[in-house]
Amino acid sequence: MNKAPSLVIDGIPVQVSETVAAVCRSRLVNAVNKLLDETNLEDIQITVGTQSANQKNGQKSEEGSKDAPENKSNYDLSPEDRAKKYKPTQPLFTFEQLVITKEVEEDLLLAVDLIELESKVFDDWGLRQIEPFPRTALNFHGKPGTGKTLAAHAIASKINRPILVASYAQIESMYHGEGPKNVEAIFMAAERENSLLFIDEADSLLSKRLTNVNQGSEQAINSMRSQLLICLERFRGVVIFSTNLVQNYDKAFETRVRHVNFPMPDEICRQQIWAKHLPDKMPKAENVSLAELAKVDDVCGRDIKNAVIDAAMRAARQGKNQLDLTDFINSIEAIKKARINVSSEDESRSLTPEEKKEIGKKIKEAIAKEENTDEK
Repeated sequence: MNKAPSLVIDGIPVQVSETVAAVCRSRLVNAVNKLLDETNLEDIQITVGTQSANQKNGQKSEEGSKDAPENKSNYDLSPEDRAKKYKPTQPLFTFEQLVITKEVEEDLLLAVDLIELESKVFDDWGLRQIEPFPRTALNFHGKPGTGKTLAAHAIASKINRPILVASYAQIESMYHGEGPKNVEAIFMAAERENSLLFIDEADSLLSKRLTNVNQGSEQAINSMRSQLLICLERFRGVVIFSTNLVQNYDKAFETRVRHVNFPMPDEICRQQIWAKHLPDKMPKAENVSLAELAKVDDVCGRDIKNAVIDAAMRAARQGKNQLDLTDFINSIEAIKKARINVSSEDESRSLTPEEKKEIGKKIKEAIAKEENTDEK
């Protein structure tokens, strides 16, 4: 990310409290840094003030700068120009690399068949007259590390298309009104490049829309979700959403996508995953048994991959010439224990009524403080 280390901010009146001034300077620095990052500029000069004052200091008027296309900010870009920022890539994984249950495999193969049969069903059989924008919209949901991202790449490889990966962080913008434009641009880019569109962290975009909206940020979130729904209806292509929190989805989106649940791998799948993550070149003792490793349950593919790397690093540090079964068992159990500790502390314990009341009080105080700061 490009930075603005020499940014100087003067002119804040002395009567403004240092707390408020510090917040103002911090927000301006963050905004300039984001602008440099998005435009790839190395340096920039920004003057904050009225238009007449800027003109007196030799700055170009706002009207004059608008006529030059090269001076357009991201906000002024047309959807077509904005879409050019998003480029698809070739899939990183193939369908053969997937290790999933038979039920999930059948769901994915059915989705692939629907994609490949689109022309026959909608053109040859005339269904385009009742559905002018046929699409395949899938929603992958399940715990982290269960293969959702890998499956999206595998499907793109199976249907011989590039993949355009987008996350909420890429779509959301600190500037009001930018989010919906980015949503439109991403769908436009995917259709233009005939690529599979993969939207990760989809729960941030598809969660229940906010009611009783009275904040600009909340209005922006609702606008992004409405635009996403419009784009999904018009999209002619393949889009896959991925989430770990499907329970947060808005009902309006639930009925517009085909859901595929990715469960934690069973023992058969775990054995295959272990086999794929133990290279032939890795020095292993004779007691390293895939069947024994697969008996460690409640672990996902990502856990297994991390355990193999962890065991190898520990063995190398200890000067071992080969890894035995206990090296892998100890690593996977340590990863499993750490994950369970996090979930038990953060998720399983319900808040007491007193804790809920205290948290609500703190939230109201923070909102009131922010509103008072904005008024000043």
